[in-house]
Amino acid sequence: MKTAISIPDKIFKEAEALAHQMGISRSELYVTAITLFLESKSEIAITESLNKIYQDLPQSAVDPLLAKLQLAVLSEEKWD
Repeated sequence: MKTAISIPDKIFKEAEALAHQMGISRSELYVTAITLFLESKSEIAITESLNKIYQDLPQSAVDPLLAKLQLAVLSEEKWD
C-alpha cells in the first residue's frame, strides 16, 4: 500500500543515508522500522498484562535459599 507521510527533514536525510549504507530501499527501511516498533509495543502490552494478572497473587513459598540461588543463575543469563 502506498502512503504519504510528513517527517522532519533531518530524520528523512538520516533515513536516506542509512538505507543507502544498508543497501536497501527507503520503503524497506521504513517497513523494518515500523515492524520493530510494533513488535516492541506488543511485547510491552504482554508484559503489562502479565504484571496485572500476577500482581494480586501471593508471593511464592519457595525456600529463600533456593530463590537466592535461582536469581544468581538468572542474573548470569543474557536477555536479548
